Amino acid sequence: MDFLIKPSPQELNNYCKNTIADFLGIEFIETGDNYLIARMPVNERTQQPLGLLHGGASCVLAEQAGSMAANLFLNRDTHVALGLDINANHLKAARKGYVFAKAIPIHIGARTQVWEIKITDEKNELTCISRLTMAVIPVSPDTQRKQELIS
Repeated sequence: MDFLIKPSPQELNNYCKNTIADFLGIEFIETGDNYLIARMPVNERTQQPLGLLHGGASCVLAEQAGSMAANLFLNRDTHVALGLDINANHLKAARKGYVFAKAIPIHIGARTQVWEIKITDEKNELTCISRLTMAVIPVSPDTQRKQELIS
């Protein structure tokens, strides 16, 4: 199954201006037929006091990649996907450079989607693995923010 909407990484980055993704420096760098890859710097905005990548920042990166990918499977005039549950296992510390998240679908249903997001460091070593469950709901006035930018 392929994405219904196929924006460029730059279009996705523009869509995320002035959001938490923009604040943390998260950028989409690759879009495939059914996956997205985003990267995030490991720096003062994403590190915890010991200088390691904060686990919460990894969760933000995972949810950003998975959530954006989930919405690309939908007719955005009628439905939107919102995060329902996320879990993350932090497997290896990252101290500097970038981490990369690749979101791939496990289940694409009419009411839910499940995504696997693997986060790797610059050596392509797995630092975190996450599972994101998305609820697919009808569009309402509360879920129409900036819809037109990626439809």
